[in-house]
Amino acid sequence: MSRRFPSLTSLPLLPLLGLLLAETLIADAFEPQRQQLMTEIADLATETASETGRRAFSAAVMAAMTEVPRHRFVPLDQVPAAYQNRPLPIGHGQTISQPYIVALMTDLIDPRADQTVLEIGTGSGYQAAVLAELVAQVYSIEIIAPLAAEAANRLQELGYPNVQTRAGDGYYGWEEAGPFDAILVTAAASHVPPPLIRQLKPGGRMVIPVGAHFMAQYLLLVEKTADGQISTRQILPVRFVPLTGGGKD
Repeated sequence: MSRRFPSLTSLPLLPLLGLLLAETLIADAFEPQRQQLMTEIADLATETASETGRRAFSAAVMAAMTEVPRHRFVPLDQVPAAYQNRPLPIGHGQTISQPYIVALMTDLIDPRADQTVLEIGTGSGYQAAVLAELVAQVYSIEIIAPLAAEAANRLQELGYPNVQTRAGDGYYGWEEAGPFDAILVTAAASHVPPPLIRQLKPGGRMVIPVGAHFMAQYLLLVEKTADGQISTRQILPVRFVPLTGGGKD
């Protein structure tokens, strides 16, 4: 279901009709680029299958990637590039992730409609919106306060009531909202934060890039068994901005 428009009761009728028409025209203008992006993501999934173990991403994940309007999650000067398969700057030294990586990380947690997921690194809110199309509840933490505020407003405007955000240090997770069925970390850590492992449910999955800034980073899939044992699997090389914050556990 599309969540791109505000409630019909939130604006007077004529301005609302104008807003809907403008947004529809903009969305239509991006449709060829969006479809080309989906083709590129599908092709890359096939090409990287030997590393990821997934020849194709699920139909639900691909539908969510199609549904979320990426041009609404980038600065105005980046809108023409919104549907290119690459990261883009969003200010404060941060980026919106490459769409293929967003799709891969989302697919790796095997999202289900009854799940509660924690995201570390809200950024512009794009990954949170993709998750919100697929799971029951998303909690997302952003350490840069202005980005956190902008993302919260954006997600509210676009109609994602199942995303709750806050400004804070994601290294420590969101203990009072956990435990979580899955955790996605969208910044590179030097190690897997122990608080996040503790907040992952038995049977849960975490996807996190691990490695030093400007050095080798790898996307890891962390799984917790029913009896609490932890296993990790290296997926593929990546490049993310560093996870900031953290300290004593």
